[in-house]
Amino acid sequence: MFTIITGSQFGDEGKGKIVDLLAKDYDIVARFQGGDNAGHTVKAGGKVYKLHLIPSGFLLDSRVLIGPGTVLNPEVLVEEMEMLEDAGIPVTPEKLGIDAKTSVIMPYHIEMDQLREAARSEKIGTTRRGIGYAYIDKVARDEICMADLVDENLFRARLAEISAQKEAAISQMGGDPSIVLDDKNISHYVSLGKMLAPYVTDVSLEINRGLDEGLNVLAEGAQGSHLDVIHGTQKYVTSSSTIAGSACAGLGVGPTRVDEVLGIVKAYITRVGAGPLPTELEDEAGKHLHDVGHEFGTTTGRSRRCGWFDLPLVKKAVYLNGYTSLALTKLDVLTGLDPIKICVGYMFEGKQLDYPPESTSALSKCIPVYEELPGWNTDLTVVDSYENLPKNARLYVEKLEDKIGVPIKYVSVGPAREQTFEK
Repeated sequence: MFTIITGSQFGDEGKGKIVDLLAKDYDIVARFQGGDNAGHTVKAGGKVYKLHLIPSGFLLDSRVLIGPGTVLNPEVLVEEMEMLEDAGIPVTPEKLGIDAKTSVIMPYHIEMDQLREAARSEKIGTTRRGIGYAYIDKVARDEICMADLVDENLFRARLAEISAQKEAAISQMGGDPSIVLDDKNISHYVSLGKMLAPYVTDVSLEINRGLDEGLNVLAEGAQGSHLDVIHGTQKYVTSSSTIAGSACAGLGVGPTRVDEVLGIVKAYITRVGAGPLPTELEDEAGKHLHDVGHEFGTTTGRSRRCGWFDLPLVKKAVYLNGYTSLALTKLDVLTGLDPIKICVGYMFEGKQLDYPPESTSALSKCIPVYEELPGWNTDLTVVDSYENLPKNARLYVEKLEDKIGVPIKYVSVGPAREQTFEK
């Protein structure tokens, strides 16, 4: 079985928690896009693990893979491996595999990212981790990939080949071009390459052979559907394709092998950084969602903007991903709010829309049209089954399910594994 999991909003929907929950049923968990600009938090056994690169199935028996559609900062990866090692979870080459074609984020990518964002008159909210510039090099065929990094001679030769253009670009941006061929940086990356050499593999081959042998494979996305570089809210998007179809390209698996696509959707909506968020709340309800939901970015620590559930955006995510089922997270955060609102459409230039306009500028001018539902005051974090949810909480879930048109398979009422149950 080949299952793909993606976020249906602007990221931070709780994908890591759901992947961790499901990983026991999968032999392989593979990351297919993004870099360490994404973050996922997994809580298990009383411990909290905040990761950016290693797929969420690391706590169980799954083999975890990083596919060639990702861009990888080897320093961040080694730091995560060492953090898990200190926690008693060794990440051996038998546990983790990294595709040979995975692009490497170099120090000059980070420098260029920071210089470019600082120069923008209107910030786009980049994490300044070099993600976009690593993807630019992939498209321009000027990348350094894992196969280069783990071979010192190849790495130095490749760096010498592209260094002049990188130095010129950084100089033009007002930065210090010496970072490109800095001896300390190069030596550090050579040592990282030697450390990671045993982990290099052919992810496409592993997954396809695994599927041939009847193994279960889970593809884990990063960010959310509306941050997709093609279909998202340009220019306030990430640098990669975040939707389900990207899993096939990012891992090297044909689309006919996909069995299920699970969408993760938060019971309200959040967004980190700039860009349109039609239902954004700047009142007591918004403060409630932010504070009770602990809405701070895993990667940057930035405060997340919060709003009521936006149905038109989720409808678009259903079309973009082809979801077969959904997991609804953070239902518990709505406790104490009454009424609870669902955005069922927008008013734009005197017309009511039930689907987001293509233009990001137009979306930013949309006024939400709401339906109201009664709230509840019961603490949901101690509820252990769907049947034991209060009536109004079940009403909310079923209203969303009916309006989205995709079955909600899982409901989450807290960060721990046992706080997620099947509907």
